[in-house]
Amino acid sequence: MDAKREPSVAVFTQGSTLRHVLVMTGAASVGLMAIFVVDFLSLLYVSRLGDPALTAAVGFATQILFFSVSVSIGLAIAIGALVSRALGAGDVARARRLAASGLVHVVVVCALVGLAGFLARRELLGLLGAKGATLETAARYLAFTLPATVGLGLGMALAAILRAVGDARRAMYVTLAGALTTAALDPLFIFTLGLGVEGAAIVTVISRGVFLIVGLYGAALRHDLVARPRLSAAFADARALHAIALPAIATNVAAPVASAYAMSVFSGFGAAPVAALAIMDRVAPVAFGALFALSSAVGPILGQNLGARLYGRLRRVLTDSFGFCALYVLCVGLLLTQAPPLIIALFSAHGETADLVRFFCLVCGPLWFFLGGVFVANASFNNLGFPLLSTLFNWGRATLGTIPFVTLGSAWFGPKGGYVGLILGAALFGVGATATAYWTVARLAESRSRS
Repeated sequence: MDAKREPSVAVFTQGSTLRHVLVMTGAASVGLMAIFVVDFLSLLYVSRLGDPALTAAVGFATQILFFSVSVSIGLAIAIGALVSRALGAGDVARARRLAASGLVHVVVVCALVGLAGFLARRELLGLLGAKGATLETAARYLAFTLPATVGLGLGMALAAILRAVGDARRAMYVTLAGALTTAALDPLFIFTLGLGVEGAAIVTVISRGVFLIVGLYGAALRHDLVARPRLSAAFADARALHAIALPAIATNVAAPVASAYAMSVFSGFGAAPVAALAIMDRVAPVAFGALFALSSAVGPILGQNLGARLYGRLRRVLTDSFGFCALYVLCVGLLLTQAPPLIIALFSAHGETADLVRFFCLVCGPLWFFLGGVFVANASFNNLGFPLLSTLFNWGRATLGTIPFVTLGSAWFGPKGGYVGLILGAALFGVGATATAYWTVARLAESRSRS
């Protein structure tokens, strides 16, 4: 890497939109996939301790952590959207100020979320159906990881700033560095030091510190995209930030709400379905990690072109993104149908847990096809000035698309029926979100022609 700082330019306003989508998604995929693989390995290591209750405990704790992660993602979306628009308009000074103000808000909001979760962790776990030793183990895990919410939020925000300027490589380094840290330290803390689940939690805290350090190096030192934080600027920029952040947070919190509801329903059938769902919560992100990367990668591309008022390119970005999503899910979904024997063996699953893992692998392709459509549509809504639509579709899927489908499916056909219910709900809202994303672009183009 060169020693000098790099210029901040609107690179996404020129060249092939498909190339931008593929390059940004590819780089983001490496970092995110590394995290998902490490999460997969962490649960695998815990499962090797030979106690199914520990595997279930990590699964319950993960549901709680989803909420803090969702808040961090929502804040990062707002910061990335505003910084990319400012860069697209050629206003680097404003981009630097917004980045600094955004980081101030991340510290305050994430600290409050982490504290609230820490104080209420046992009650929240109880609502999900955790009991006895499983609840206590999950609570100890959260006692370590929830206070580190600030480090996670800052790391995500700094990665979003790097994506906003088009530096996919250094944005990838943020998450990749944290993931490699976890991969290296997990066996040491879990097995060698004999700390078990607590060891996995300690390593998670360390990795979030690495996120922060690498992100600061890239965004502040290499690109000089973070001005000196000032409270006056943070207050002045609060309205613009939270106009996007609040709907984005509400949007992202919807997903863990849906997942938590499904977990609570499945817990009524015993430990086996909870363990199977915990395994799939690790397997599916590894398999479909590129969809998460796509949703974060497409935002800055849309933001810069919106800032430059290049409306014709916006529709092409959407089409490229949805096309990539469909092809990717088709290929990976087919591969996953052949994976159950390997996954069952890796996690030492047996009996009902193994049977459910086998079923989930066979049918999860359609679920992620429609979820991919929701992800891309959400990115377009948040970055094109329609964040409330993102909130509407995500909460619609989390409530109307989840509660009746999972409840009735589980009541009639057990956990398998509940999982099929998730697919049907995702289909309903995935199709609607995709169609609406194109409508928003058409509306923007029409408003330009009138002005």
